[in-house]
Amino acid sequence: MTVLLSAAPLAILFLTFLLLRPQSIWPATIGSDPQVSLPARPGYPFKIALFADLHFGENAWTDWGPRQDVSSVNVMSTVLDDETPDFVVYLGDVITANNIPIANASLYWDQALSPTISRGIPFASVFGNHDDAPFEWPLEWFSAPGIPPVHCPVANSSFSDCSFRGIQRLQLMKNEIEQNAQSFSSKGPVDLWPSISNYVLPISPTNNSRSPVAYLYFLDSGGGSYPEVISNAQSEWFKTRSLEINPDSRVPELIFWHIPSKAYEKVAPSSGVPKPCVGSINKETVASQKAETGIMDILANRTSVKAVFVGHNHGLDWCCPDNKLWLCYARHTGYGGYGTWARGARIIEINQHPFSIKSWIRMENHDVHSQVDLSS
Repeated sequence: MTVLLSAAPLAILFLTFLLLRPQSIWPATIGSDPQVSLPARPGYPFKIALFADLHFGENAWTDWGPRQDVSSVNVMSTVLDDETPDFVVYLGDVITANNIPIANASLYWDQALSPTISRGIPFASVFGNHDDAPFEWPLEWFSAPGIPPVHCPVANSSFSDCSFRGIQRLQLMKNEIEQNAQSFSSKGPVDLWPSISNYVLPISPTNNSRSPVAYLYFLDSGGGSYPEVISNAQSEWFKTRSLEINPDSRVPELIFWHIPSKAYEKVAPSSGVPKPCVGSINKETVASQKAETGIMDILANRTSVKAVFVGHNHGLDWCCPDNKLWLCYARHTGYGGYGTWARGARIIEINQHPFSIKSWIRMENHDVHSQVDLSS
């Protein structure tokens, strides 16, 4: 007999909404074209909001889980309305797939994207370690009253499988880019799979698309269905691609992935956030990737790379310099996941004339703090 979670009343209403709501079929994303640029208005700053560790779908069978997702939507809505960014980066752990029992994780993914989509803002995503993690059976299901009764997707739903399993990286990315015209994400080179979210996006003035202001690189740092690592193949892909499109390192480059590299351990403050680091919370140790296979050496030796941005650690929001390269955390945005620290989002602002890259953190209560110049 196929089974799916029953839920407390609030959770039932939430899951019913997800399963029954109409699914718009949007054109294939332009993000699959590596030549497409993010348009920057000439003479205006280009602003990026980073949403990290949203963890939608966590404890979906309880009242608590759906309430956290609603709160996460509120955080994103506040940041988007306060900052009016030109672009949004979903910096991994968009969902908690290990708490999502059936192959409908993309419904939670869609909910996480909804504040950005409803405002017409383009976006891109990278994967974290929870986004395709295998389903974990809750221990309480093995005591009274046992596994909740079944509630399978409706008959005309695209989700025909009602077994206890999640959804894989590739399917999540295909769903995103095929159903959202605002998505600039990409499945990445096939020869890098199972690593998926590896791609580059130029930011170019609308009046001169052949002269990028900056390049944004996205790398899949693994976890979930395979080890937490940026492979040597990914490192070599970045090295080759960056030399192809930016051979003289004239155009600045920013790098985004989810799990911090071991270089973050070396620059992490022992307590507080003393200068030259900039931030407001330093409440846990760095939880880094399982191995370092060459990416940090490549980035450190490339003068055009200005900063790396990661999530993963909910209790860290600092930026620290590593020689001329800034290593930055985002800010825990979602109410899913561990920790009770106040929620917010890191903002990045790229100015064209004179050129600068500045960053700060915008909080759910509208406060702004931790301003830092990353171009110095």
